[in-house]
Amino acid sequence: MTVDRRLVLLTLAAAALAGCGTRGAVMGQDRVSTSGFEDIAFADWTDAEPEYLLYPGDEIEVATPTATELTRTLKVGPDGRIALPLIGQVMAADRTLAELERDVSGAYASQLVRPVVEVTLRQAGPMKVWVDGEVRTPGVYDMPGDIDAYQAVIMAGGYLPTAQSREIALIRRGPGGRRMMRVIDLRPRRGEVVALRRGDIIFVPRTTLGELANFFTQIRNALPVGFSYSINGGGYAQF
Repeated sequence: MTVDRRLVLLTLAAAALAGCGTRGAVMGQDRVSTSGFEDIAFADWTDAEPEYLLYPGDEIEVATPTATELTRTLKVGPDGRIALPLIGQVMAADRTLAELERDVSGAYASQLVRPVVEVTLRQAGPMKVWVDGEVRTPGVYDMPGDIDAYQAVIMAGGYLPTAQSREIALIRRGPGGRRMMRVIDLRPRRGEVVALRRGDIIFVPRTTLGELANFFTQIRNALPVGFSYSINGGGYAQF
């Protein structure tokens, strides 16, 4: 395995491990019953839509009705931040609209008599998904509209001959920011049709999902990275 390939896999695991570990039992997470996953905790799977979180590339309007000259329409930067008059940089990514309203209102409290703030999503940025494992070109892909999991595999160049397409891991962020996982069958012409959401991770194992379980277990303690994907206190990455 090359250094670059290893880095891709480590980054994938860092994202997926946010819902794993001993913290899961405290938060009421169930453990996946699939063989080999007894020590990895994920939240119960649900198709319910979680509250929208802002991502880099989203276009938003930050309105200040009591000081309209401060109203701005801007994009969330690659580092997850926005720049506002008087208060400067504010972290927007990984926050709901209501949370960002509270953050900006609090920042303006020392500048305005009535720091009323209204945040509106004008246009969502690129919808990115991860595809990794036994595919020809693993990486992060922009979703060209609504696509399903098998179509994402095709975008990643299709399966390698060593891929196990019958048992593929789909990892998704669920309510409360907890990671959920389900096993899906993506065999060509015989598998499931599973619609994807922004930030989904598809991992195609070589033989069985035991490979994925072993992979997570090996690096669980080496990469204590939270779901915010803050890297060494610096740049902000969303998957």
